[in-house]
Amino acid sequence: MKPFWSALVVLPLVCQSTTAQDTGWAYYGGDAGGARYSSLAQINKDNVSRLKTVWTFHTGDVFNQSGNPKTKFEATPILFNNTLFVSTPFNRVVALDPENGVLRWAYDPKIDLKRRYSESLVSRGVSAWEDKSASSAAICKRRIFLGTLDARLIALDADRGTLCTNFGSGGTVDLAQDVGKVDAGQYEITSPVAVINDIVVVGSAIGDNRRVDAERGTVRAFNARTGALLWSWDPIPRSKGQPGYETWTPGGAERTGAANAWSAISADPTRDLVFIPTGSASPDFFGGERLGNNLFANCVVAIRASTGKIVWHFQVVHHDLWDYDVAPQPLLTTVQREGKDVTAVVVNTKMGHVFVLDRETGKPLFPIEERRVPVSDVPGEETSQTQPFPVLPPPLYPQHLSADDAWGADEAERKACHDQMAALRYEGIFTPPSLKGTMIFPGYVGGVNWGSASADPKRGIMVINVNQLAFWVRLIPRGSDLTRLQGQYTAQSGTPYGMARELIRSPKGNPCVPPPWSRTVAIDLNKGNVVWEAPADGPSFGGAMTTASGLAFVSGATDQKFRALDVDSGKELWSVRLPAGGQATPMTYQTTSGRQYVVISSGGHGDLPVTLGDSIIAFALP
Repeated sequence: MKPFWSALVVLPLVCQSTTAQDTGWAYYGGDAGGARYSSLAQINKDNVSRLKTVWTFHTGDVFNQSGNPKTKFEATPILFNNTLFVSTPFNRVVALDPENGVLRWAYDPKIDLKRRYSESLVSRGVSAWEDKSASSAAICKRRIFLGTLDARLIALDADRGTLCTNFGSGGTVDLAQDVGKVDAGQYEITSPVAVINDIVVVGSAIGDNRRVDAERGTVRAFNARTGALLWSWDPIPRSKGQPGYETWTPGGAERTGAANAWSAISADPTRDLVFIPTGSASPDFFGGERLGNNLFANCVVAIRASTGKIVWHFQVVHHDLWDYDVAPQPLLTTVQREGKDVTAVVVNTKMGHVFVLDRETGKPLFPIEERRVPVSDVPGEETSQTQPFPVLPPPLYPQHLSADDAWGADEAERKACHDQMAALRYEGIFTPPSLKGTMIFPGYVGGVNWGSASADPKRGIMVINVNQLAFWVRLIPRGSDLTRLQGQYTAQSGTPYGMARELIRSPKGNPCVPPPWSRTVAIDLNKGNVVWEAPADGPSFGGAMTTASGLAFVSGATDQKFRALDVDSGKELWSVRLPAGGQATPMTYQTTSGRQYVVISSGGHGDLPVTLGDSIIAFALP
């Protein structure tokens, strides 16, 4: 299938004022710290029920269910210099008039659409930067940064959509260098880069179940003007004497890959800090070649943006064997302790654990306990004997599931689920993978995934989408007969075992855990308690946005509904069924005309039972 657009489409620019003030969404997460909160209040609890679609833009970038690879439209637009910018699953960037959705320009990096990427066809968004030292008429004074599935960092002129030729090599930096052997389609950029104080910080997405020596999860910082490399940091300490090296078995750190930061990186410009969420070291489900706690995998790491030096770190999982990456963007907000405001980092996890940390030191603001967990029975594996558990907030996910809890719409379906679950090893959260087959609950898609959370700083409330699904994983000795193998198989080369995994579901395709299979949850970050829960219809991939008027906008569930909830009670105040899945996080802005808009990408997710599409939809009051 050919792309719908040429490499560059430039239309006459709508006259823009560089001094006009728009109130909106300059970052993927609303602000540099990923709070996904808006101070706007034109749309409120009393009038939100009157929201109507006011414009729709079709990107044209979609492969339907029969397409291969499939598209995932997970992007959140940003508003920068009175223009909306969003990336499509084909990695194109489109610039739109925020009042009417009319195309201003489009840029196509021309990725290979037939290549099998480990993350399918996806791009979660772009980032913006303005060169304060450049003259008002300078080319590329305002820039849009795009990371691509084929591992390029591209700088575009925000006003024209043309390459900033003084950045890198003709506007592009090749990120597939100095990260080890790169397999085609397995080393990618899927999330927006972080921009802090004229520095661009970039992570990577890696297909990390293929082999022990997967690509390195190196995080790099570049000069926003020139593209020159400023520093690089490998989350895996490679030599003796480096911080964290002692948490790896001798030789393990030298040859292990991944531990990459594939999700969005948060920034605190005033403190010169970036907060980097890292994933598991490779491969995910067998760690015999990387014994130890494996710092700095599965961490949030605070790094000095100007130097690349570690300030502090916190590990959410020791020696990860469950694909429990730190998937959500670290949430920077303010909480109250003893009547005083404390700047915090909230780390949400796939396990449903919520860790609230002091932003400057990483010290817990609620108690955290190391508790004993099940041990492995697989030859060559050594699990961590304990894992960290926050005392508050309470887990957002049940910590145990038995075969007797199996769900089904009728007795036959329930029995099929019961028998499937009863055949698996399961002793609660952190039950390690086994040769027999293990139930992973909480599941490795979350809990909380890339959709991340939103925090209302005035109310002290965090709103978040939480999945509740169970999966099975089985380690398969090398040389086994695979002709009857079920599930998704990966070789895990360099270890004695391959791996198969899949959602635990009935013969009808329904999840075997009791519904709801996802919920929207509100947490009081000052007290650490759950304020309310609102069930959704089906698994959910996407995040929440909150506003000063007491609204929470959420989407992502497989029912394709976009909802507005009361932040104080969780009551649904408005909903609309989208033309395609809304597996994205919404945003809002107010233009120079004074009208507030709420925008969401409606394009679906190729791995979910939703309609695929190509829409960017804006809602406003009549």
